[in-house]
Amino acid sequence: MELFSKGDYAMYPSIIEVTSGEDYLLSIVFDNGESGTLDMKRFLNFGVFRRLKDHDAFKRVRVSFDTIEWDSGIDLDPEFVYENCKAFEKQG
Repeated sequence: MELFSKGDYAMYPSIIEVTSGEDYLLSIVFDNGESGTLDMKRFLNFGVFRRLKDHDAFKRVRVSFDTIEWDSGIDLDPEFVYENCKAFEKQG
C-alpha cells in the first residue's frame, strides 16, 4: 500500500467499506481502490478492545466518516487501519 504526500504530511485514503469476517478479521475497501484485511485478534486483549471479543459486538462494525467504528463507540484511526491492513487486491 502506498501513501500519498501533500506538502509536509501524508494523506491516507478514506475507508469506504468494511465487512466483519470470521476469526476477528475485517475486510476493508479504501477510496483509492485498494482493499485489504485487518486482523484484530492481537488487539483484543488491550483496553476498550476487550469488548470486541464478543463476536456479536465485533460484527456490529460500520464506516464512520473516513474510518470504522463499532456500535460500542470504539473506533480506529484511519492511518492505523491503512498501515496495518494486509493488501489483497487492487480494485478498478
